[in-house]
Parts: sequence; structure tokens; C-alpha cells
Amino acid sequence: MRSSPPHLETTCPYCGVGCGVSAKLRDDSIIAVSGDKTHPANYGALCVKGSALHETMGDHGRLLYPSVNGQRVDWDTALDTVARRLNEVREEHGPGAIAFYLSGQLLTEDYYVANKLAKGFLGTGNVDTNSRLCMSSAVASYKRAFGADAVPCSYEDLDHCDLLILVGSNAAWTHPVLYRRMAAAKKRNPTMRVVVIDPRRTASCDLADLHLPISPGADGYLFVGLLAWLQQTGASRSEYIAQHTEGYLEALEAANAISFAETARLVGLETDVLETFYQWFAETDKTITFYSQGINQSSSGTDKGNAIINCHLATGRIGKIGAGPFSITGQPNAMGGREVGGLANQLAAHMDYNPGDLRTVADFWATDQLCQQPGMKAVDLFDAVADGRIKAIWIMATNPVVSMPDANRVREALQRCETVIVSDCVAATDTTATADILLPATGWGEKNGTVTNSERRISRQRALIKPVGEAKDDWWIMTQVAQRLGFSEAFPYRSPRDVFVEHAALSGFRNGGTRIFNISGLSELSEQQYNDLSPIQWPVTAESPAGTTRLFTEGGFVTASGKARFIAIAPRLPVQPLSVTYPFALNTGRIRDQWHTMTRTARAQRLLNHIDAPFVLVHPETARTNELDDGDLAEVRTAHGAVRVGVILDEGIGKNQLFMPIHWNDQFARQARVCSVIAPLTDPVSGQPEFKFTPAALKKVATPVWAMVVSREPLECNEFIDWSMTPLTDNKGYCYRFAAAEGFDWQAFISQQGFTGNCAHYADTEHRDERFICYEGALVQMAIFSHHSLSLMPATSWLQGLLSREITSSPWQLLAGIDMNQPDRGKLICACFEVGEKQILAAIVDGANSTKALGEQLNCGTNCGSCIPELNKLINETLNVDAA
Repeated sequence: MRSSPPHLETTCPYCGVGCGVSAKLRDDSIIAVSGDKTHPANYGALCVKGSALHETMGDHGRLLYPSVNGQRVDWDTALDTVARRLNEVREEHGPGAIAFYLSGQLLTEDYYVANKLAKGFLGTGNVDTNSRLCMSSAVASYKRAFGADAVPCSYEDLDHCDLLILVGSNAAWTHPVLYRRMAAAKKRNPTMRVVVIDPRRTASCDLADLHLPISPGADGYLFVGLLAWLQQTGASRSEYIAQHTEGYLEALEAANAISFAETARLVGLETDVLETFYQWFAETDKTITFYSQGINQSSSGTDKGNAIINCHLATGRIGKIGAGPFSITGQPNAMGGREVGGLANQLAAHMDYNPGDLRTVADFWATDQLCQQPGMKAVDLFDAVADGRIKAIWIMATNPVVSMPDANRVREALQRCETVIVSDCVAATDTTATADILLPATGWGEKNGTVTNSERRISRQRALIKPVGEAKDDWWIMTQVAQRLGFSEAFPYRSPRDVFVEHAALSGFRNGGTRIFNISGLSELSEQQYNDLSPIQWPVTAESPAGTTRLFTEGGFVTASGKARFIAIAPRLPVQPLSVTYPFALNTGRIRDQWHTMTRTARAQRLLNHIDAPFVLVHPETARTNELDDGDLAEVRTAHGAVRVGVILDEGIGKNQLFMPIHWNDQFARQARVCSVIAPLTDPVSGQPEFKFTPAALKKVATPVWAMVVSREPLECNEFIDWSMTPLTDNKGYCYRFAAAEGFDWQAFISQQGFTGNCAHYADTEHRDERFICYEGALVQMAIFSHHSLSLMPATSWLQGLLSREITSSPWQLLAGIDMNQPDRGKLICACFEVGEKQILAAIVDGANSTKALGEQLNCGTNCGSCIPELNKLINETLNVDAA
């Protein structure tokens, strides 16, 4: 039985920054959170998603009880059923017919038990993770260059660099705490330069001294060209190359095969702009190249990573303060999963499928069932589910029906699979809908274990409150299944500490320095020491008990020769070319206030107030050519299907490019799962899918009628051309955006929802303007505002507030769609303090012409800082207009 926690410090469950969080509790509930000022990842800073963590808690929408074939069962029945089905598949079809699909949302202890059970005792190598979708190319490029999956840098290097290159990273939105750290470093160091390399002009360009809007997918050419430039201009460090590297001449020969002029043409830049970037890199010793999904999520992502690393090796910028190739992970425990063998081509403790490592792991686990070869990577794994080779799959803490490429095929595969087991904390996801067995897992605030962030820092994620319903920790669930399968001796765990110290001991077992991942210095922690564990960077050994800030400071790479390897790169553009049929390059990514498939962040209404519906970014000229306007409904089609989303005009995107967010799914929109239209093309080395370049077509969808609807109950949406939904605060209702056919019968729709109360109704047929306020007593139950133009709808913030207010006089006044006592604040810009665009513009006109002045007047930008790029944009646009 859990008692009150001795600590109220934990770690954020969102991105790979791994921010420390301090929680405030009342009556076994988390009522507030703030940044942990002592945590070295964030020193008290917290982005808007982290700041809203307490708003995502509660049992609403949670998976509360185990079920088998749709029927609620007790835990013993569920666990017995899982063990029986896995055993039956193993005996009839062999271990290769079983697969596990894991997640960077799992804690390291959960990950470790999953890999030990699957690879070590069931004997299947078919264990992969959603980290395959975001980090596997970075892993592969580090291993090729350094001999190990080892990020050499630390966050403090961002404080000391003189040149910061952001490539394939919109850090302002994806890693906002680090972005603010970059901004603070630039403010302290006036000579610091920032280069942003991205086909789009993103929020991160607010910090840029130079933005390189390269052609989509051309990053490899850019950095291969840089390697040649460094040699040709004498900027390479021959002494470092000779002493600490190998393969330089082969890499250089490949780089010199492409001329400078040809490189400029291929990357889509003027030669003087390209030369400026190359010169800045050549002359700046303290250079950080900070890269993320724009590099990794590519059919040549591993080569792109190695092209970046080659340039740092050529200049000796490895293991130095303020220098290095710095890959930033997308999830809170993507690195922890890699440490325990979460990828199909790895064993635990960063070991591989070679004879020596196989013996080491088998001996440590005392098993003769260890799988002897790598399993299938994510895309191949779900292909095997589709064709029936995999008969049972256990999915944990992830939503592949939304996040995998060709996602419709993934859903169909799971629907046909003999046994689908899903462990999750959320009841209704696109993936839980395919499950035969549902197992309720603990969520953030209830989980207990460790995570490892992007700088190799291990932090505690602590259980602060009791689990809801009958939810159990993932490590416990798998331990119980293992014991029912007859493996009790190997799975004796009674707490996450028991798992962690075994994991730590394995990292040091027969490790003579050939494996850089080593936390054996933590292998004898007591339960109390584990509870009290402070954030620490690996390696952690008897020789380095306080951890290790940066790697390879004296060379000493973990290749056979001890030297880092240059990789000869023949760069290439994306596999699928644009065509007359599909003339646009579709790019996908994250937005500022949402996370993955929205199962957590959509529980906090204010996180949907910044951007509340799925969209496609389109250049204004492209929109005009395709007869589209801002706010129109558009179909984005590829060879794999189509989605329907609203249009947002953006001059910062190329005319042949489109951008869509990854977050929306069938729980929140009719047809907006962008990964359903992404081809399952992968990097040949890492197996990571290409999410950044899919040829696409664009066309307008006729929308005779738009409607904004709020309702206390969820609504049936099958009749509409399109819809999207936002849950409201404290589960008080739902806000819908509908696209409907001409002459849609709203009164019939109201009746179909089962509403039998009073309705105030207004109709202007000439302008297709129809409104309903449906109420019982003094409370609005449903409100409908329908019009031919979405731009003429009431303010969303006003609509969302209807369900939380009483009708004090006549409901007919509400049909006006305005409230004189609550002026429309406009689109939300600052989610922390809920400050809208109209408020900000008014303050700028009144003289608040800096982010500091706006912060002093409205508080916007003074907490997490995520909105500062947008504040600067509004300031610049307003002042430029006034000047004109």
C-alpha cells in the first residue's frame, strides 16, 4: 500500500528535455505544478504543456479496469489470459509470432522488464518502440561514428557556444525550455550567432541571425558540401583527424564529388548565402549543431546525421565545452528505452546481437531462451501483423494507429490480428479500439521509476498520488505475466528499485570499457537511496560516481580502433519525387501546445485554445492558385489516402510545400490523422520512416455551411462533411466545429441528440444564419451558431464559456453571440496567462512595443516564454504597418 510520498519532485512526461517538476498536493490530488528550481535540465523553467500537467489529471477518460473481449474482468483473469494466449502462440507458431511495441512514455524499469521478458524468456526479438519513429537514425549515426549510441554534449554547452545551428528543429515549439536557454545565452553573448536550417520559417527563426530555407530533404547535401568546404579552405584540423579518427579520405572523396555551385543548386540557396554559413562554421570553434526530427525522420536520416558528425570530427569539435553534434530526443524516455534494448536491433545495456554480447546477456539473465538475432523494426513489424506472421502483439503506452505511417493499414492489421493486448492509461484511443485485452496502466503522477533525457541525465519520475481505478504499473503487469509463464525466478521484482539496480548491474557486467553506457555505480542503491536519487548523467561508475558531463573529451571512442569513424556519404533527395499529380511536399510535425496524439494534452482546454483544430499550412500564392482562402476546408491527398483540414495561410512556407501537425486523431476530428497518408518508406540503416517529405495534392472542399456548437454531451457527427472537437475544462462539455451540407436540418439534429428541453431559435435564411440556444432551467445544454462563413462565428472563448454560466435573464440575448462584459480577446497567444491576439495588438498600439513591455502590461511571455516568437511577430507586423 502506497503512503504519502516523501518527495514532491518528479520529472515532466513530455519532451526529451526532461524538466524537473515540483508538485503541490491536496487530498491525494495534484492541484498545481511548477518547475523544479534545483533540476539541472530546467532550473525551474517549465513550458506551457508542463505547466498544465495538473489540469490533465483525474479519472475522466481513464482506462480504469482490465477487460477481455470487451468484458470487464479482474486482474487475475486478465493476467492469466495474457499469459495463456502468449504461451499458446509461442507453442503453436514459435516465438517469432509474438511482438511487443513499446513507447518512450514508459519508464526505464517498465522498458527493462518488457525487453527481458520478450527477448530473454519468450525468445522473440520482435520488440520495437515508437522511438523508432523519432530517434533511431540519430542512434544509428552515433553508433557508426563513435561506436556507441552516445550523445557527447550537455545542455550547458548551449550556454557556451558561439555558433548555434538549429537544423530540422523548431525548438521554440518542440523544446521550448531549451529554446529559452538558447535565447538567454544569446542575450549574454552578443557575438553569438544562430543559424536556423529549415524549409519553413518557423517560430525558432525569431532567434536566427541567418535562416536557410533549404529545399525539403536537402540537408545531406548541405553538410556534405560543408565537409568539402572545410578542407578546401584549410579549416579542417589535420592533427585531430590523424590522432582521433579514421576514414577521413574516403569521406572527403565522396564530398568533393559535388561542386560548391552544384551544392548550392541542390539545397536551393544563393551561393553567397551558402558561403556565409560555411564561413561561420569554419571560423567558430565553439559550434553546436542541434538537430531533431527534420534530420531523423527521413529515408536517409542516418546519412544526414553522419554528415553533421563528419563536420564536427573534421574540426575537432567533439567533447569540448560549447561544441558538438547534439541530437535532441522527442520523448521523455526515448534514451532510457535505448539503454535497455527497446529497439529491435539492440540487446539490453547498449549491447548488440554479436556472439560476445549474446553470451553476456544470456549469462547475466541465466536464460537459454535469449533470441539470437534482431527482430523486426516498427514498419516491418506491423507489416508482419498485417500478413499474419505475428499472431499476438502487446502494445504499451503508445498509439500506432495514429502515429505509424500508412496508419489505416496499421489499424486494419490490428483488427485482423488474433490477439492484440494494449496497456494504456487512456480508455478511448484509436489503438485501444482494436484491442482484445485492455490493461489499465498508471499514468504520470502515479508511475514510479526513472527516465533519461537528451543529455544522458537519469531522473526520477515519482508516484505522487494513488492510481485511479485498478491501474497498475507496467513493470508490475509484465512481472505478473512472466511469473504465470513460469519465469518467477528471473522476475522476482517487488518494486521499481529492484528492476533498476538489476539494469544498472547488467550495464557493468563484463564491461571492460568497451561499452560506454555504464551505470554500475548505481547498482547497489537501497530503496531509500533510489527514492532519493538526484538527477545524474551517465556513465556513473566507481571512477565517476558523480556522473559525466560530456563524452570523448580526450578522444577515446568505443570503436575497435578507439578512433571515431568518418562515414563516406553520398547524399540523396527524398525517394518519392514530386509530380503533376502530387506537386506538393507534405511535411509533418508538432505544434506548440500539443503532445503526440493528444491523449494527455487535450484534457487541458487551454492547451487547445492556441490552435484548436487540425490544419494545413499553405503559402498564400499556392492558396490563390488552388482557389483557397484562410479558413477554408481542404483535402490533402497522397498515394495512400486523404485527410480534410482547415487552411492556414503562411508566407513562411515554400510555394510547393505543405505542413500538417501530427496530433489529431479520430477521437478529435473526422479525417485528420496525417500519418494515414504518409508512405511507409524507411531509412535502410535505421528503419526510421520518412515523415518530412510525402508528395501530395491539394484541393478545396465545398463547405456550404459552417457551425460552432457547444454541448454538455458528446454528439453524433456522422452526418457532417467534416468536424473537429475540443473537450472543455473540468469535463463540462465539448466544443465542435462542423462543416455541413446546404440546408442542413439543425432542428432534426437537435432531436437526434435526444434533447427535449427548451430552445431559443433565430434564423436569417437570406444569409444562411441560424442559431439555437437549448437550455433546461438556467443552464445552457447546447448552443448552435451556423453560418456560411466561419469568420462570422462568435468568439470561441465566449462559446466555450456558455456551459459554465447561468441564464440570468432571457436566453434570447445569447443568440447575439457576444457579451459586452467580456470583450473578444481574439486568438489565444499566451496559454500560460490566457492572453489573446486582440489584447496584445491593442497594447502594442498603445505603446507596448517590446516583449518586455507586453509582459509588464499583460504578463504574456513571462512564464514559459513559448509565445515570445509570436509576440515579436505581432510587434514587428504592427509597427511596420504603422510605419508604412
